[in-house]
Amino acid sequence: MSTLTLWTVIISLGVGSFLLRFSFLGMVGDRPLPPWLLRHLRYTAVAILPAMVTPLVAFSNDAGTGPEPGRLLAALVAVAVGMKTKNVLASIGAGAAVLTLYILIMG
Repeated sequence: MSTLTLWTVIISLGVGSFLLRFSFLGMVGDRPLPPWLLRHLRYTAVAILPAMVTPLVAFSNDAGTGPEPGRLLAALVAVAVGMKTKNVLASIGAGAAVLTLYILIMG
C-alpha cells in the first residue's frame, strides 16, 4: 500500500466519522432530548466498553479462533470485580492487574 493510499484512507475515515457524528449532533442542536432517549443514552458507555473488549478476549489466541487463557482470566476477574464493586475503574484495574501478572508469570 502506498503512502498516498494510506493517507487517503485515513483522511476519508476521519471525514466519514466526523460527518456521521455531526449528522446526529447537528440535527439535535440545542434542543432538549426526550427523557426516554436520555435514559437509553445513559447506558451507551456501559455497552461500548464490553463491545470493544469482547472480540479482543474471544479471538485472542495465536490463530484468532478462540480465547487466550490469560485474557479470558483477566476478563472474568474484571467482570467479577465490576459486579461486586459496581466501579468501572476498579474493574478495569483488576483486569489489567491480572493480565499483567499472567504475562509476567507465563511469559
